[in-house]
Amino acid sequence: MTPRPVTLLLLARHGETVDNAAQIMQGQTQGRLSERGLQQAAELAAKLATCRIDAVVSSDLYRSVQTARIVSEPHGLPVQQTPLLRERDWGSFTGRYIPDLKDEPWPQDIESLDSLLERAQRFLQYIMTNYEGQTVLAVGHGIINKAIQAAFFRRPMNQVERMSNCEVRQLRLTVSAEVSVVTAAASAVAASAASAGTSAEVTASTEVTASAASSDAATAE
Repeated sequence: MTPRPVTLLLLARHGETVDNAAQIMQGQTQGRLSERGLQQAAELAAKLATCRIDAVVSSDLYRSVQTARIVSEPHGLPVQQTPLLRERDWGSFTGRYIPDLKDEPWPQDIESLDSLLERAQRFLQYIMTNYEGQTVLAVGHGIINKAIQAAFFRRPMNQVERMSNCEVRQLRLTVSAEVSVVTAAASAVAASAASAGTSAEVTASTEVTASAASSDAATAE
């Protein structure tokens, strides 16, 4: 049987936003890049200018679209937007000052881990279905990107290292990976629940080192 081509996913986080700098919980609000964020996006565009990129996909929230448009410009590629890459919905925490949330009970209207990881799984399947064998740059957000990696590597989310603004990580997707993510999301939910609050350091692959991260609320972008 002829092996199926590998799809290379370049998973990026958007540039710094005005609300990032102010430590405001953005969630699924649109957001906009700060001056520093615009510079970060320009630097990433220069870094990837000579790399093969066949398609650019972005969250449909403005801060990610804004980043993706800057990075895609040297390649002359359109930005395909998808709600699958939206940041976690932080419910009543949205718009709040993040340090104030440390000791507050989580409201019931925050998007559940089950829902978040199921969305991450559907995003991986979307990439495999639509871009098999291609190199795809996908610009998302801090927590959804963690969920995507947790589903792919079957790791608890708190063992996926936090991504910096405009950081890029590579995921090599194959047909077997596409099949495996059907169960990976459920595994990651169980593992996340079992490992909450623990400290660990493991190697997920040669491309991503996972370690215990700070709370999702503190790293939400």
